[in-house]
Amino acid sequence: MKRMIGLPVLLGALTLLAAGLAQARHHRDIREGGVPGQFDYYLLTLSWSPAYCILHPQDGAQCQGRGYGFVLHGLWPQFDNGGYPQFCSGQRLPRDAFALGARIYPSPKLVNHEWERHGTCSGLGPAGYFQAADRALAVVKIPPLLEAPRADLTMTGGQIEAAFRAANPDLPASALTVACGRGELSEVRVCLTRDLRARACGRGVRSSCPPYPVRVRSVR
Repeated sequence: MKRMIGLPVLLGALTLLAAGLAQARHHRDIREGGVPGQFDYYLLTLSWSPAYCILHPQDGAQCQGRGYGFVLHGLWPQFDNGGYPQFCSGQRLPRDAFALGARIYPSPKLVNHEWERHGTCSGLGPAGYFQAADRALAVVKIPPLLEAPRADLTMTGGQIEAAFRAANPDLPASALTVACGRGELSEVRVCLTRDLRARACGRGVRSSCPPYPVRVRSVR
């Protein structure tokens, strides 16, 4: 006699299947071994260092007595239709290019990681990629409220976005997103053209903050 599958079990199976399909779609969007220089735009990602350092206190280069607020996480080539290339070549960083990257990234480990995963897809070469990242940083002004708060703030993702738009009134619609995790601000991301002008983001780049306020940790 056949056993009937209970509704909770069936719903659970369907949920796992849906999650697996979503994950598969996500992985198809991440194109391993892309062709250097073949992409549509950049995503400039600024990490809120106090939140990062709560989860990574062992990262002494970024987190021990530095007092960082927003720091450069990366300049990532993207596709308009969603997804991005990564690890496009095995070209290693020469010493002079690494020194250039170390002046704009908060830790040496991040310099190597960002070049290997994203910079190799830019088609610019090591020095050119870090020079582009440095210029990209100058495109976005940090709101005074978020430059170096000495006490924790409580803000919604919408309020954080509004603060950035007030400081950058020329940002196009849909050019900026805010990322949150564990009830805290984690990153702000701005979409840029290949010649580093603000533009609307492509498919799949969206804010991830809840509708309620999140914590913005103070700079220490």
